[in-house]
Amino acid sequence: MSKRLEGKVAIVTGAGTGIGEAIAQKFAREGAKVLVNGLPTDPIEEVVETIEENGGNAIAYQGDVSEELQAESCVKAAIDKYGRLDILVNNAGVFLAVAETQDYPIEAFDKTITMNIRSAFLMTKYALPHLQKSRGNIVSAGSEAGFNGVAQNSPYGGTKGWMHAFMKGVAVEQAKHGVRA
Repeated sequence: MSKRLEGKVAIVTGAGTGIGEAIAQKFAREGAKVLVNGLPTDPIEEVVETIEENGGNAIAYQGDVSEELQAESCVKAAIDKYGRLDILVNNAGVFLAVAETQDYPIEAFDKTITMNIRSAFLMTKYALPHLQKSRGNIVSAGSEAGFNGVAQNSPYGGTKGWMHAFMKGVAVEQAKHGVRA
């Protein structure tokens, strides 16, 4: 039985736990070579070990991809190891506080914007030249909160609304290169 992602290379951000980990595991089962990204505190090495124990191929990249040099280095690590990039999954993000807008901590607001928006922008920016070559795909974690908002965490809903609009714009501009977003 053929695997749907055989021969493909994917980067999954925020892949140390939860949805990102599940995506990385599934992609590996479907034959993709996976770069598993997470923050220094995330158990990405364990995710890589599990993928390899199940016959998959993965490497870890520990770094905060909301920082420009880390995002660029993350993409470079995938290219250096596997020679190509076919899929970018922008999954890194946070849901930090539960508070009405007037009480929402500014530090949590700033970190939410950085982790949910800046990381997706930077990873997309640095992945695109490689995705254009492979006519690849970008998958970005949105949320119903991006369409409907979310009470007691309006900044989170705002970042997910941005993600939906950002990906629509990227899809239109990159269609001429065969990149799907």
